[in-house]
Amino acid sequence: MSHENHLLQKRITLFDGTSIVSGAMIGSGIFIVSADIARSVGSPGWLMMVWLISGVITIIGAISYGELAAMMPSVGGQYVYLRESYHPLIGFLFGWTTFLVIQCGSIAAVAVAFAKFSGVIFPWISDSNVLFSIASLNITTTQLIAILLIVFLTWLNTRGIVTGKTVQNIFTSTKVLALLGFIILGLLFTKGVNSLSADRDAFWHASRIGSGGEIIPIAGFALVAAIGTALVGSLFASDAWYNITYISGEVINPKRTVPLSLLFGTLLVSGLYLLTNYVYIRILPLHGSPDGFDALAKGIQYATDDRVATSAMSVIIGDYAAIVMAIFIMISTFGCNQIMILAGPRVYYAMAVDGLFFKKVGSLNSKGVPAFALILQGVWSVLLCLSGTYGNLLDYVIFAVLLFFALTILAIFILRVKKPEIPRPYKAYGYPYIPALYIIVTVIIMVILLIYKPNYTFPGLGIVLLGIPVFYLWKKFNNPKSSNDELI
Repeated sequence: MSHENHLLQKRITLFDGTSIVSGAMIGSGIFIVSADIARSVGSPGWLMMVWLISGVITIIGAISYGELAAMMPSVGGQYVYLRESYHPLIGFLFGWTTFLVIQCGSIAAVAVAFAKFSGVIFPWISDSNVLFSIASLNITTTQLIAILLIVFLTWLNTRGIVTGKTVQNIFTSTKVLALLGFIILGLLFTKGVNSLSADRDAFWHASRIGSGGEIIPIAGFALVAAIGTALVGSLFASDAWYNITYISGEVINPKRTVPLSLLFGTLLVSGLYLLTNYVYIRILPLHGSPDGFDALAKGIQYATDDRVATSAMSVIIGDYAAIVMAIFIMISTFGCNQIMILAGPRVYYAMAVDGLFFKKVGSLNSKGVPAFALILQGVWSVLLCLSGTYGNLLDYVIFAVLLFFALTILAIFILRVKKPEIPRPYKAYGYPYIPALYIIVTVIIMVILLIYKPNYTFPGLGIVLLGIPVFYLWKKFNNPKSSNDELI
């Protein structure tokens, strides 16, 4: 494998790493997706179970990635693991999908979420406020704010890793404390709200909403399928924890720091997510009516615009809830986008060093960061914002992301056989059973998605497979700088 560029600065500590993991995970999903999960499983108990399963899967994935991170503490993270375990093609397909959709699509989506919640405070920011039109493309104030956020954070991260991590630490600490505040407020000041008591008799009675709005009990495989599809929302609300692996080459003592950051960060956020959902079911009834006159009447299932956290907060503090939660989510999405914008270019940088991306992307500026990769990522993210297609693209790659997760954990088994001599300062907990369990659960979810959401899964596979001819064309017209036959 190629040596790391000497300009890379090792500045990330354990606190920084934990902040990056937890900050990347906490975006806007935790405040919204519980409504869709509640509609899928139809009971408070199974709502909590979906979040528990999601937390366990995330933590298992994180502690398993730790072995790979300790073996290969290189810039590029998951791209490097896949390249070394299988073939450069597999690493390229991951990097291709990451740039084309996963990272840039997520950046665009989170930036738009930031802008939309800003509109709660500043009504000028609205999807209906069109600034100007180009042909059939309308540029709204929401898109403008989203684009300005991407441009600002892209510029900020060209100033060096120290600047980037400092901003990240501030925003992660703020949103973790704010989420803790929400949980404490929900536990201490809702003794008179009896939603949990009212739902206790039907706590484990799973159901789904029929086409006519009727409640249909579900059990057996139908329940398994409902949980599998519901997990998509909770897993993606917990996603992006692996971004710390992308910047391993800039971490102090990465063989220890990266695995511990993965463990501490995922444990912290998974615990906060469980407590947040407990607050939801403590304050709001799960079932409700789309025509309900207030938050309690609408319930979790029909929370206005799926904003469950806002509905719960409105029961506690009344009319100011929308503004309070908007500020909270703005902080959360700002911090989430900061780490995604910081980390993603390290993958493209590693690809370029291998001759699998534009040569300029494999260069660093005087601050020791891949500035051109940052700019390229920013341009594509802005274009996705303008196109409005990022939401559909993210739906399409759900299957692909899970596939890369499974392949990465499987890489632990492959490298134990293929490269037994490589030092492993940290080994995956519970090997081989715990990593195998992760792969099995992930495959089950993928099968469920193939059966129940084929319109999403097959286009996602198409995006990944489209990278195969691109890989061979790139190999034909570009000579890699160095060989990748050895691990660091």
